[in-house]
Amino acid sequence: MGKDYGRTVGVDAPFDETVRRVRDALADQGFGVLTEIDVRATLKAKLDADMEPYLILGACNPPPARRALEADRSIGLLLPCKVVVRADPDGGTLVQAMDPSAMVELSGLPELLPVADEARQRLATALDSLG
Repeated sequence: MGKDYGRTVGVDAPFDETVRRVRDALADQGFGVLTEIDVRATLKAKLDADMEPYLILGACNPPPARRALEADRSIGLLLPCKVVVRADPDGGTLVQAMDPSAMVELSGLPELLPVADEARQRLATALDSLG
């Protein structure tokens, strides 16, 4: 099994309610949702394949994102932070957030460490508020 680049929390709530709560929790921590990919709908439309509800949100907190881009313009390849909301087959919903420290590891730029730390703390606070 590969390196874990994120954190997962279980939420004892239906998918749609959890999506609303995730959006609110991200907003409370200064993140906006810039992108949204409905994986379930895409696979159904393109492949006629069925799967559980699965949403990928691209979350961005502008101040840290700006600092990251100032350190390395190519870091945009790793932005925005991905947050996955997916139905748990055992009931409830799973929420997964990317660990921003992956930016530091993949770029090799130590100056990104404080940016990643801030983003990780904000994402952790958002995830903690869901339970």
